[in-house]
Amino acid sequence: LAWWTFAGLGANAPLAARLRSLGVLVGKTDNLMIRIEEAADAVRLGSAGAKAMAVVLGEADLYVHDGGMYQWDSAAPAAVAQAAGLFTSRIDGTPLVYNDRDPWLPDLLICRPELAEPALRALWGDDFRLPA
Repeated sequence: LAWWTFAGLGANAPLAARLRSLGVLVGKTDNLMIRIEEAADAVRLGSAGAKAMAVVLGEADLYVHDGGMYQWDSAAPAAVAQAAGLFTSRIDGTPLVYNDRDPWLPDLLICRPELAEPALRALWGDDFRLPA
């Protein structure tokens, strides 16, 4: 696994490109890595909890994790983020599901609510809409 922090661009860039993003990405997700790096510069950062708390504390706008983790790696950070009023979902916008028979969680997104749709559109294209 590679741990990354993404620093945003200047204020004149589009909203999706300005996101200061945090993420954990693995080699098999090259397309996601390229899409994020087009909008930000990558540097290292620690655990899933540290990344989630950076968003909770306002030090980052977005934490996206692709490549998977176990439910116990993100359950507490996601709960704290939700309690702080942040948006949490899978990176396709569907809800996070915990206490599932299979403990593997493929991906995670944590951000401020107003950034959810722009962030997902930055990842998946302008036609993306959050699931109802």
